[in-house]
Amino acid sequence: MNANVKSVDNPHRARNYAPLPVTLARGEGAFLFDVNGKRYVDMMSAYSAVSHGHAHPRILKVLTEQAQRLAVPSRAYYDDRLDAFLTELCELTGLDVALPMNTGAEAVETAIKAARRYGRRVRGLKNPEIIVAKGNFHGRTTTIVGFSSEASYRDDFGPYGGGFRAVPYGDLAATEAAIGPDTVAIMVEPVQGEAGVIVPPVGWLAGLRKLCDERGLLLIVDEVQAGLGRTGAWFAFQHENIKPDGVMLGKALGGGVLPVSAFVGTRALMDMFTPGSHGSTFGGNTLAAAVALEALHVMRDEKLVERSRMLGEHMLRRLRNMDSPALRDVRGKGLWAGAEIDPRYATGREVCEILCEKGVLSTVTHHSVVRLSPPLVIAREDLDWALDRFEETLAELVERARPAKRALAS
Repeated sequence: MNANVKSVDNPHRARNYAPLPVTLARGEGAFLFDVNGKRYVDMMSAYSAVSHGHAHPRILKVLTEQAQRLAVPSRAYYDDRLDAFLTELCELTGLDVALPMNTGAEAVETAIKAARRYGRRVRGLKNPEIIVAKGNFHGRTTTIVGFSSEASYRDDFGPYGGGFRAVPYGDLAATEAAIGPDTVAIMVEPVQGEAGVIVPPVGWLAGLRKLCDERGLLLIVDEVQAGLGRTGAWFAFQHENIKPDGVMLGKALGGGVLPVSAFVGTRALMDMFTPGSHGSTFGGNTLAAAVALEALHVMRDEKLVERSRMLGEHMLRRLRNMDSPALRDVRGKGLWAGAEIDPRYATGREVCEILCEKGVLSTVTHHSVVRLSPPLVIAREDLDWALDRFEETLAELVERARPAKRALAS
């Protein structure tokens, strides 16, 4: 593997990650550079957090200028940047009120609190329940992992408080059957990223909207990974021409330089919050607001949503045309694909390690799925170069398997 590995066995590093054997020192656009200066095409973009590319000059300019003026005054006071950011979010989503936080998980926790209080104060429910989807990934807090179906996320972190009911993802009939007298909301991802880039059936999200309207339920959509251009629309819920009651945003909202998130919702839902009921020292700080607003403007001015749609169609077409027995399935939307590797040929981790050697950085999700989600600023020729390396890797896996098959045959 790479000779530039450093700190892999550092005893002071908690082992909650298993990084690929590369030590990065710099990023620019769709590229990353290791400590020896080797260049890599970034085909992961930090789970969509770097959708604008690394070190975008406009975003860095705003970051530097704002940091020199005012960064974190706390929400105990008004500032001159936050309102413009929140107004822009509401205009983009078509919703009424935005509440800023830091991480995606915090946005989800905010949504859960809003839904539960709505259930008690508006619906008169004693124990409001939220329907979620199996295979979900909404974050890592103890509340959130309590309704995860992935054992590694939840094992031995309990006890859990309950209040959630999980149904199969994309199954409208199962969702309807799960609605009970205490159900207040349905909370889902429009595409499940960590489950292996699972795209639901066409019409499912619209069906959920109709179901919620008929039953008086809230529809809350987690767009932390899928939102802000990743699927070829500003928000993935727009593919089905619906509007949720609440939407969680994060990752790309920080322009690749800061953690910024928000929960945006209807006024009826967001009026559940009153002074003192919810907050965060860093949530909505002046620096974050200025950077996030510029990130939204860069996405608009550089037409990154349109780029994601066009380049995403190209990427998915190329991946689906790769005729290899080592490639079991390809799923995706926009510049977001999951390439499922047949475990008879390699693990997803092995594929990512080979790609790393070739100058392409990706990651594995759900054990055998290679995640391919480059920054939205990537040039088509650089995308094609990375896809060439992926196709080359598949061919090498098949060739490597031939001697073993011949040995078995003899």
